[in-house]
Amino acid sequence: MAGTTAGTTAGNEDEASVERAAGEQVQRSVLPVPRPPGSAGVRSHAAAVVGSDDEILAAALPFLAAGLEAGDTTVLACPDELAELIRAGLGVPADTLENLPRIGLLDTRAPDALTVTHRLLERARSTGSGRVRLVGQVQFGEQPRSWREGARYEAARNVLLARESLAGLCLYDSRILPEEVVDGARATHPELVVGGVRRSSAEFADPRDFLRRLPVHREPVEASAPVLDLPAATVLADLRHRLGAALTAHVADADLADDLHLAVSEVAANAFRHGVPPVSARMWVGPDQLICEIGDRGSAFADPLAGFQPAHGPDLGRGGMGLWLARKLFDHVDLLPGPDGLVVRLATRVP
Repeated sequence: MAGTTAGTTAGNEDEASVERAAGEQVQRSVLPVPRPPGSAGVRSHAAAVVGSDDEILAAALPFLAAGLEAGDTTVLACPDELAELIRAGLGVPADTLENLPRIGLLDTRAPDALTVTHRLLERARSTGSGRVRLVGQVQFGEQPRSWREGARYEAARNVLLARESLAGLCLYDSRILPEEVVDGARATHPELVVGGVRRSSAEFADPRDFLRRLPVHREPVEASAPVLDLPAATVLADLRHRLGAALTAHVADADLADDLHLAVSEVAANAFRHGVPPVSARMWVGPDQLICEIGDRGSAFADPLAGFQPAHGPDLGRGGMGLWLARKLFDHVDLLPGPDGLVVRLATRVP
């Protein structure tokens, strides 16, 4: 749940000493645990596959105790009940160990989770060590489409937060997660914590390559006729109007229809502004899913990390918000390059 491993050897050795000492204290005072990880790193992103509460505490407590001792801004990103278990294990009150579950995608989409993370990093720069140390529990929902989105987020963070002073430990609880999600941890985390020992993940993949290889989860409704099918739109205003009319006709919640219209309009504007005409649009609406595809004939753009953050940084006055808004307002956004150009596929739940 953080950036890729980096930092100086000396810095890692210092952190290793702190974490080993913290782990020894936890072993004496809380419960018997395996040897703690050797080093959290100044920037690290590790996954711990756990199968019991004791294994959760064995992985998390030394890591968190070392952060508190070092003056790191040390936080959780967990459901409330797990946060209470961890605080009890450390013997600290809630105000000592803050819980920010949105960082872990709990009821949050990736751009907003990253915004919370950046605010936390900004706060840490003026306090303590200047570093953030984070433990989060992975909960990607019950549907394969959500598992895929969670894996996408974990992979993207390795690049998007690579330069930040952020050490993260992601807890993958095999009691509640499907095997597919647990297996994915090895490909999206540079480090693993196994039996309390931190080691490199031999299966870790280049994040951009991993994102490009993610299969698109097709919905049953896509086998039916689309409610909107425009193979060659030539005027942006007309395309926006047609998209809005289709959404109004098929999405009962007016506020949701407005939000989705904003997102698809921004993607359509990108196709006209940066793509190669003609621009196409198709939309399907099923009992609980809406899918919209906007395509053009361009082939120069296909960055799988586009849209997780505004293209020009936090200064929104500079623009570059189209795909970012789409990722904020749709559950899934895929950039699908092909021989006929680029298709931006947007999918989301609808009531």
